[in-house]
Formats: sequence, structure tokens, C-alpha cells
Amino acid sequence: MSASELPDELWRRILETGIHLSNLSYRDLCCISITCRRLNRISGEDFLWYSLLSSDFPQPHHNDPSSASTSSKKKSLYKIRYERDRERKRLAHRRAVLRMESEVAEHRRKVQELELQLAEEKEKMKSAVVELSNLRRVRQASVALNVWQPDVIRGRQKQVVEQCNVPVDSRINSTEMELRLCRQQIEGFDKALRVEVRRLEAAKEKLASVKYHPLQDNNLAPSPLGTRKKKLKSSSNVS
Repeated sequence: MSASELPDELWRRILETGIHLSNLSYRDLCCISITCRRLNRISGEDFLWYSLLSSDFPQPHHNDPSSASTSSKKKSLYKIRYERDRERKRLAHRRAVLRMESEVAEHRRKVQELELQLAEEKEKMKSAVVELSNLRRVRQASVALNVWQPDVIRGRQKQVVEQCNVPVDSRINSTEMELRLCRQQIEGFDKALRVEVRRLEAAKEKLASVKYHPLQDNNLAPSPLGTRKKKLKSSSNVS
């Protein structure tokens, strides 16, 4: 017995069993509906679409205004529910992308802030190193004043010492302390920067995975339930 010789009741039972066993989706039913006039008529019957509606959207239908009219076709109700669910998923996906983009922007802001603080501390340390070097030369000059030297050299060293209004040893101690503090700050900023960069990279990877979510194609694609009529006309002569 060929497939065309099967009675309608047997076809109904085959399709119904496929839906109950989750082996037949709405896409499959739409594909079956464009094969011939007979299967188009059978696959559009309410009880099949009601089974799909109950299986894919199990929430109670009596609270849904779209299912209030008993004269409405279950296939139309399925299309309405499908498009609502697709829009809900699209919006949820969009919210997830926005949250991740905000997180990436926040990590990037923190990285830039830490880089700026690190650069400022390095500049402070560089200035402290230069100042410490100058103070040590001043101390050497003050020591050299007590040693016999030619008057020209002695005059230059005396001029260097006189330019320093604050005791040299005190300034050297404070500059060395500032230098140690700068090194500690640089070490802390550098460590925090490495951590924040890792967090930024992880957030960017997560954002990329969210942007290419499998639901994206379904969300952007038109509903297959509304694109079958033209195909049906071109294939109606098969039966």
C-alpha cells in the first residue's frame, strides 16, 4: 500500500502520535502541509494544532485573550503564541546583551582609570628619583666643603649647598620614603590592572557568546507559519 492509499484517519493518527512523542514540530507539520492538497487539509485540522499548542506553550489558554474565541483556528492561535514567545525571547536576549555591554564598558572604564593612576605614580617616582639624585649631590657638596680644594671648585659647591634651604638629610629621608611609597603604589596598581584586564577579557568573551546566541537566528527569521500559502499554490498539483 502506497502513502497515497492510506486513509485519512491513519494519517491523522500518524501525525498525532508524532506530536505526542515530540518527533513532529510545527515546522514539520508546515512542511507536510505543502506536499499535497490532502495532507494540507489534514495537517491544518484543529486537534493537531491544539496538541502542538498544549505541548509547546503549556500555560493555561483560558486566561489568554487570543484563545477566547472558539471559532478561531488553532493554527492561528499557535502563530500568535509563537510570535509572542519569539518576541519575548528576543527582548530577553537583547536585555542580556545590554547587561553584558554595560559590564564590558564598566571594566574598560576601570582599566583606563587604573592605567592613568599607574602612569601618574610612575611620573611621581621618576620625579622622586631625580630629586633624590640631586639631594645626594648636595650632600656630597656639603661634605666636600670641609675638605681642602681649589677656590673655584669650593665656590661652586658652596653655591649648590646655599641653594638648598631645607636640611639635606631631612629632605633625603622624606624623598626616600616617598620613593618607597610610589613603588608600593605602582605594585598595587599593576596587580589591580592585571586583574581588571582579565575580567574585561572574560566579559568580552561572554558578550560574544551572548551576541551569537542560538536563538538569534530564530528571532530574526520570519514566522514560518505565514509563508506557506505561495508554496502551497505551486505544489497543489502534486496530489
